[in-house]
Amino acid sequence: MSDLMDTYIENRHLVQPNHTNNYDVAHGGNVLKWMDVVGALSAMRCAETTCVTARMEQVNFVQPVPRGDTALIQAYAYETGRTSVRIRIKAYREDPQTGDRELTTESHFVYVAIDDNLDPTPVPDLTVNTDEGEELQRDAQEDMEDLYNGN
Repeated sequence: MSDLMDTYIENRHLVQPNHTNNYDVAHGGNVLKWMDVVGALSAMRCAETTCVTARMEQVNFVQPVPRGDTALIQAYAYETGRTSVRIRIKAYREDPQTGDRELTTESHFVYVAIDDNLDPTPVPDLTVNTDEGEELQRDAQEDMEDLYNGN
């Protein structure tokens, strides 16, 4: 069994000129790629096998990540199905010198665990053994309810 906190992964990317668009901010496609990679790592930790992206729920771009800032990506599993893992993913712009950060992008991704033949394969149940894990799971589930209810 995987515990939610064992699936929590963070990664940082320094936004350089080759990552930016005409406005000198991170291109949205790069941010999505970074989110997908970190999300997949979290899903694989949960599923204990290779996972592939099945769906991106609504992606909300709140604000850009300027060149020279760091894109901080946070992801964790909050729910499993028979062969799927739901991952909450948030991206922040972070000042590399001060650590100040602001939310820039957020979404929920669904990954499917696959075997060596590329067929869907069962995933272990997700456990939650800490107060922090319970809070993260609750926040992700409430956010998904709001998304489906149009809030």
